[in-house]
Amino acid sequence: MSYEFRASHIHRLQLRHLHCFLAVARLGHLGRAAEALAISQPAVTKTLADLEDLLGLRLFERGRRGARLTPAGQGFLRHASQVMAALDQALESVAPGQAPTVLRLGALPTVVNAIVAAGVRSLGLPSGTTVRVETGANRELLARLQRGELDAVVGRLSEPERLQGLTFEHLYAEPLIVAVRPGHPLLDKRRPSPAQLAPHDWILPLADTMIRHNADSWLQGHGVLPQGAVIETLSVSLGRELAATGDALWFTPLGAAEADLERGVLVALPLALSGTEEPVGWLMRSDAQPSPALQAVRAAVREQAQRRQRRWSGPR
Repeated sequence: MSYEFRASHIHRLQLRHLHCFLAVARLGHLGRAAEALAISQPAVTKTLADLEDLLGLRLFERGRRGARLTPAGQGFLRHASQVMAALDQALESVAPGQAPTVLRLGALPTVVNAIVAAGVRSLGLPSGTTVRVETGANRELLARLQRGELDAVVGRLSEPERLQGLTFEHLYAEPLIVAVRPGHPLLDKRRPSPAQLAPHDWILPLADTMIRHNADSWLQGHGVLPQGAVIETLSVSLGRELAATGDALWFTPLGAAEADLERGVLVALPLALSGTEEPVGWLMRSDAQPSPALQAVRAAVREQAQRRQRRWSGPR
């Protein structure tokens, strides 16, 4: 991009362009972005067209399945996210406590109820503070954190390339369990063997997640292959429903099912699942300066994590 472009056109770039671009990049769909921005889809289409005309670049490939970033769009996304994050920090620095504070927190579906909800509930946040919590797969959350779309993530340790520019504070190690309904046939066994899991349907995490890797490693280590159906999901509510209403086996982190175990909705099979523990931690960008509100959320989440870790003596 030439200097002539920057000098003659940069004044035409407006915040509405960035807000619209970031919404479409995050949601991958013009219609959903329009709903999130509370404007019409034609307005989103026109704003993106204006931005692409201004930049002289195509930022999205549109199709039936939505809008996908082009290589140019991916490069622009990184900087646009940083601009918006820097603007938020600038406003807070000159008018602390006066402008509404928005904290953008990402969390895994398996930890959001157990850790994040309890942490946020324990806070006495000042009026005008909004804590926006979004869930998703670990890979997706870390990528959004790197782009500056999230302020912090409660997630899992990942491959080094996915942690570039991020810091990881270990909170606890979460074991894997196999949850079933009360009265499940396998509960008649004093201690079911891994081989006895094979005939039942399995509810497993998605294939590209670390918890799925741990589950697969344990099953393969015991030579167990599925003979029934396999349902892959990160949805806690779906896993709970399928396990509680049938004979399917739900392979899940303990924290995701802990409330159901305490209420007696589900029961953990007495299996030795050592080695499936997965580190869960608080992740931030290494160059970020956390606001006092974000520091308070981190402290509350850390306290909840410590309480849970003390309660866990291993798989139940």
